[in-house]
Amino acid sequence: MTETASRPTLEAVAARAGVSRATASRVVNGGDGVREPLVERVRRAVEELGYVPNQAARSLVTRRHDAVAVVIAEPETRVFADPFFALQLRGISKELTAHDSQLVLLLTEGRDDHARVGRYLAGGHVDGALVFSLHLDDPLPELIHGAAVPTVFGGRPGWGDGARRAVYVDSDNRGGAREAVRHLVGLGRTRVAHITGALDQTSAVDRLDGFRDVMGDADPGLVVEGDFTPAGGERAMRELLERCPDVDAVFAANDLTASGALRVLRERGRRVPDDVAVIGFDDMLPVAEQTDPPLTTVRQDIEEMGRLMARLLLRDLDRRAGKQGADDGPAGVVLPTTLVRRVSA
Repeated sequence: MTETASRPTLEAVAARAGVSRATASRVVNGGDGVREPLVERVRRAVEELGYVPNQAARSLVTRRHDAVAVVIAEPETRVFADPFFALQLRGISKELTAHDSQLVLLLTEGRDDHARVGRYLAGGHVDGALVFSLHLDDPLPELIHGAAVPTVFGGRPGWGDGARRAVYVDSDNRGGAREAVRHLVGLGRTRVAHITGALDQTSAVDRLDGFRDVMGDADPGLVVEGDFTPAGGERAMRELLERCPDVDAVFAANDLTASGALRVLRERGRRVPDDVAVIGFDDMLPVAEQTDPPLTTVRQDIEEMGRLMARLLLRDLDRRAGKQGADDGPAGVVLPTTLVRRVSA
C-alpha cells in the first residue's frame, strides 16, 4: 500500500466523528458555527486517525496559508552573529508555533534582495509579514505597501508623514537611554560619552536623543557614531579616547558596542569602572554576563517584542477574516525598559 493510499482522508474523519464532511471541514479549517460537542468529536477523530489537512485545499477554503514571512533588513553575516536577532526570532517562532503557523525567514543582502522579497510577498505565499531592523532609506516599506500584505514592524518606523498607518512594537529607547545616563551622572561622572548605533535606524536616534536629554550641553566630541557591532564599538572607543582622553563614562548604544569598547579600554590600561564606567543597552545575557567586567545595561525584553509582533499580526489576520473577538488593536506598542546593574557601572 502506498503512503498516499494509507493517508487518512477528511471523509474518514467525518465518518469516525459521525458528522457530515462539511462539518468536519469547518472544524479542521478553524471555521465558526459548529456546536462544541461536534467540535470535540471531530478533534478526537482527527487525533485517533492521525489526519493531516491538505494545506493547498485548506488554503482554498480559509484563504490562509498559515505561514508568515519574517523579513530582517540585514545581511546574513550580521543576523547570525548578533544574539538580538536570535532572541527576537525565538519570540516570534514561539507565538507562531502556538497558532500552528510557519515562519519563513527572508534576509536582505542588497538591493536585488529587496526586489526579490517584494516579489515574494506580492506572490501570495504568506498571510502577512513581520519586518525589523529597517534603515531610513530602506525601500522595503514601499515594496510591502505595494504588495498589500498585512505587516507589523519591529521598531518605530522612520516615516513621519502620517500617510501610512504602521503597526509596530518597540522598546522605550529614549527613556532607557535617559535612565542609563542619569545613573552615570549619579555616580559622579562628569565626562560622559555616547557611542551611538547606526544613525539611519530609529532606535539609535532615540537613544542619542535620550543621551542629549540628560547631557544637553555636553562637548560634541563626546558623541561618536558606531554601528551596533563589537568592531564598531572598538573603532569608536579608540576615536573617543583620542578626542577626549579624560572621558570617565561611556553609554554604548547596545551590548555588542559596549563589549568592543571594553576591549579597547582594557588594552589602554583603563580600569572599569574605576577609571571609566560603561553601560550598554539590550541586556543580552550571552554578552552582558560574559564581558570583563560584567556589563551594566538597559534591559529590553527582546523575546517578548518578537512574541508581541506575531500576536498583533495574527490578531489583524483574524480581524480581516471576520473572526469574533478580533479588533483593530493599537497602532504602536512601546515596551518599558529597566536598568540592570552589574560591575561595569
